[in-house]
Amino acid sequence: MRKAFSMITAIIVIVLMATVGTFILNLSGKMVKGTTTQFQREQAMLLAKSYTEYAIMAVTANDQNTTCLNTINGDYGDYSIIVHISYIGRLNILNGGCTILNSTDIVTPKSPLNIIVDTFVSYSDYDHPNNLNMTYHRRSLQKI
Repeated sequence: MRKAFSMITAIIVIVLMATVGTFILNLSGKMVKGTTTQFQREQAMLLAKSYTEYAIMAVTANDQNTTCLNTINGDYGDYSIIVHISYIGRLNILNGGCTILNSTDIVTPKSPLNIIVDTFVSYSDYDHPNNLNMTYHRRSLQKI
């Protein structure tokens, strides 16, 4: 009678330990997935901020009287970055190649030239079974 009781106790303990082990592995997997997702989003946010500042620097270094800078494309590892630049302001100083948001000159001659910088960072979600594409968007308004 004692041997059978010990066997049943051992089986119950093994089943309980296996269940606890399964819960621990499940929780660990969810934590890894959350950390990976957070890392990818933070990386996309940093890249968007960096490319926005780069676009502002490129526009200020560019001569708008001769050429207009409308887009900047870039890649960083698994991340694809596209920057769209739109101009607001003194239409008489911009040439025909600029992306201008207003159709009439609504500012005074002393008003500065402004740009809207739309930065899109695309990346694949590593944890999604189909590698779902994620996009982070950042919009900035800057005086030039």
